[in-house]
Amino acid sequence: MELVTEPVAARREEARHCAWCGRRLPDSGRIGRPRRYCAQPCRQRAYERRAAVQRGGLPEDAVVLSAAELADLQDRLFQLRCAAEDIATAAGDGADKGELRRLAGELVDTARGLERLR
Repeated sequence: MELVTEPVAARREEARHCAWCGRRLPDSGRIGRPRRYCAQPCRQRAYERRAAVQRGGLPEDAVVLSAAELADLQDRLFQLRCAAEDIATAAGDGADKGELRRLAGELVDTARGLERLR
């Protein structure tokens, strides 16, 4: 008889994220269906989005953003581009490894902030 606990253990080690806001979900280790949302407000926003999509006749995978959310996304994309341009400029000017490492760290931080799209 073969024991097949490795795939289950591997799945539990994966970091799970809220389906709405993207925050990391705690590893509850409980039996049953895994959580999809970090809190009730995220569950409610997801429900409202699904209902709006159904009413509006939009495709299921449509992304709907408010004007404020779109402006925020555009600002964060601009910050990401500026951080990348800073690295390119510094490399072209012959910056030392420490400076390039610092700029690359800022680029990574900016990209992480952009991942919080949900």
